[in-house]
Amino acid sequence: MTEPLAVLVLTLTALVFAVLIPFASHRSYLLLQSRRSRSEVREPLAEADLPVVTVQLPMYNERMVAARAVDAACVLDYPRDRLEIQVLDDSTDATSFIVEQRVAFWQAHGIDIRHVRRDDRVGFKAGALAYGTERARGDFLLVLDADFLPPTDLIRDLLPPMQDRGVGMVQAAWDHLNREVSWLTKAQTYLLDGHFLFEQGGRYAARRFFNFNGTAGLWRRRCLEEAGGWQSDTLTEDLDLSYRAQMAGWRFAYLDDVRVPAEIPETVTALEVQQRRWAQGGVQTGRKILPTLLRGDFSPGVKVEAVIHLMGHVAHPLTLALAILLFPSAVARRSLGLESLLGLDVLLFGAATVPFAVFYWLAGERRGRPRKGRVRDVLRTLALGIGLSAPVSRAVARGFRGADDPFVRTPKRGVGRGSVYQAMVVPFDTVAKLAMGTLMLVYLGLAVDGGYWGQIPFIVLFLSGYLGLGLPAVRDRLLGETAIGVDGEDGEEGHPERGPRQRGLGPFAGLLIPRQAEVADECEAA
Repeated sequence: MTEPLAVLVLTLTALVFAVLIPFASHRSYLLLQSRRSRSEVREPLAEADLPVVTVQLPMYNERMVAARAVDAACVLDYPRDRLEIQVLDDSTDATSFIVEQRVAFWQAHGIDIRHVRRDDRVGFKAGALAYGTERARGDFLLVLDADFLPPTDLIRDLLPPMQDRGVGMVQAAWDHLNREVSWLTKAQTYLLDGHFLFEQGGRYAARRFFNFNGTAGLWRRRCLEEAGGWQSDTLTEDLDLSYRAQMAGWRFAYLDDVRVPAEIPETVTALEVQQRRWAQGGVQTGRKILPTLLRGDFSPGVKVEAVIHLMGHVAHPLTLALAILLFPSAVARRSLGLESLLGLDVLLFGAATVPFAVFYWLAGERRGRPRKGRVRDVLRTLALGIGLSAPVSRAVARGFRGADDPFVRTPKRGVGRGSVYQAMVVPFDTVAKLAMGTLMLVYLGLAVDGGYWGQIPFIVLFLSGYLGLGLPAVRDRLLGETAIGVDGEDGEEGHPERGPRQRGLGPFAGLLIPRQAEVADECEAA
């Protein structure tokens, strides 16, 4: 390697570390903050004082989980005369037929439940929530996504902090219905547990702005309206509204001991649908919110935390850049006669990765995960984050460019169902992961051949991440996982009683049979 090229490679590597290490260190800061105590009003309201609550179930082509979601909402422990349920159904497939049946069943049993349909899907989920809010009779609004199974006492658990009239939203933590399915679902639980325990918990304890997670949260209607309501100019309407509400002076509460089980994406393609939307929407929200927030009369701590929070997905392209520079930086160091700095190199890589490992280890500890095998699980979680850097980096770039992409929902399987589970496969992202995996294999061979032993553990970790997600994405493609959920252009139109036509399902289409009727039958007993 020529001297100018070596200097350039080391300079770029240093710049990546200079930005990535503070992101990693911030995890340690949130972890420490989460240990601080903060109390909320928890005394239950008297029965006579319970307010009217509207439960909102936004749905779009959720036929695998629709009946279960409706039934779970209808058995919530709350006075019937003060409970309203809205199924905000924008579906174009058999979901609407299933919902219609379940709504009729529960109406016949005295539940105030409405099947709310729109003429179009303008605004996607945000548009559906805004449409429902205009027609809701509740002073408080509980939002539940279709794959969430709320405990029956959820409303009663979330209401007490609302006795403080300055509280505008109360967020519950998420639990996991299908954690044990595979290494992929287990790794996601560490990511999610870390987020709720330490990110949400740390921001809440430190009195920084934190966000409604899009579901399992109770809104005060007045807060929502004063903040400007649901808006659809970003892909993360929940994050956007959260910041607007807190900038307007409302306070949020977070109850870590109130947990709502939900389904975790079980395939790489489904997970990437979710992660791309969160990343692109987060950057969009940052571009929208930060100029006003940074000019506002907020504390320096709130402003710094907001920048890190809203721009946190920048860590993905930084991780991708670090992967590309991983081996060339070692070659550059040797060519410049700086091999004595190997210890510094290892220290920098450790500073960029160890805080994340500790973060997830302690998340497992707090959630009571068994210690046996936890080192392996934490390494898999790190590898998952690395593997996501390829597809998510493109979403981050689109967020900065202001790309006007549609809202693409995360498809749901329905736990325990052997049914078709479709998700959006993006060929470019699959190719990017495989290309990065191939590059890591080349790096590994060159490192072994050249005796770059200090680089090998890091190369293996990056290799595991890219191929660990790239190869399953190819499998998903071969099994016929196709794009669904984009503003009705999903090829699922069909007779409601027979279910959607299955298009583009590949050679195994005949084995993948929808089970809508079975869903309805199973839920009848509820």
